[in-house]
Amino acid sequence: MSEQSELELLEKVIQEFAPEVADIYYIREDESEEQQIKTGRLHENRILGIILKFFLEGKKKVTTSEVESEYKKLFKDIARSTISTYLNMLKKESTLYKERDGRIVYYIFFEDPPADIKPFWFTRIFCIVPAYFVRAIFFAKLYSTAEEKVKKFVTKGDLDVLVKNFKFLLGLIILYILKNRGLKCVLCQFSKRETYNNMQESMEMAIKDRSDVLPKEDLLDFIGDKYSEIPIFGGINIDNDDVEEDIIKNLLNFAEDFKKDLEFQIMVSSRRKDLRLRQKERRENQENNPDESKP
Repeated sequence: MSEQSELELLEKVIQEFAPEVADIYYIREDESEEQQIKTGRLHENRILGIILKFFLEGKKKVTTSEVESEYKKLFKDIARSTISTYLNMLKKESTLYKERDGRIVYYIFFEDPPADIKPFWFTRIFCIVPAYFVRAIFFAKLYSTAEEKVKKFVTKGDLDVLVKNFKFLLGLIILYILKNRGLKCVLCQFSKRETYNNMQESMEMAIKDRSDVLPKEDLLDFIGDKYSEIPIFGGINIDNDDVEEDIIKNLLNFAEDFKKDLEFQIMVSSRRKDLRLRQKERRENQENNPDESKP
């Protein structure tokens, strides 16, 4: 199957399982290189390096003055207002956050740097979109052959219900994968954050509509962490001949063990899917015909 046809298969699955997000799940929008991004990123990276230096010395909270003083020691001097601008940009990008103590403002890493990581990964920027889409396509293929897979591993019981539950879990995993991808894109230094934040809200709503009556610890945490994440962020490695069979068997066990929960969730989410599509249609009509929405 070609790369294009694989993406078309994923599109078909999304259209069937979660059509309300079919026009946003694939979005990728980056800031224009024309906005002198590279110069700005150089200043940001140096400032982050200074804050990392303080962090490794045991000082997690850093002021603008401390960053300015250190910057002068190590690099060509820049104005304090420039440093303040980039600190606030890093805060806006969720790389740092602010904490105020009276008139003093501290900047702190939003997440602690990793304690043990090979230098190669720390000094390179990788787009994770391809890896997440490959993973989503893997589960889309299982979704499209669900009946065949179920009949291969199950010979008794209500196969129709099992196929329905199996497909539902696969669709949910795909939504989780696409949400996890978006969470990383929001933090990417090149991304348009407003676009990705809006996309995340829609993806999270789609997942909530299809998961809120399912058990979290026994089911959702597992498929959300292990099946819906790529290996570098804690997910299992699917590039193994035996893994597909293990995944199918595990999901079939879930489909059987949580049969009642899934039956109710599928009924509820079907109604919600129709509701979201109607809401989406109304919004689009209002955007296309703004005068008609006026009183």
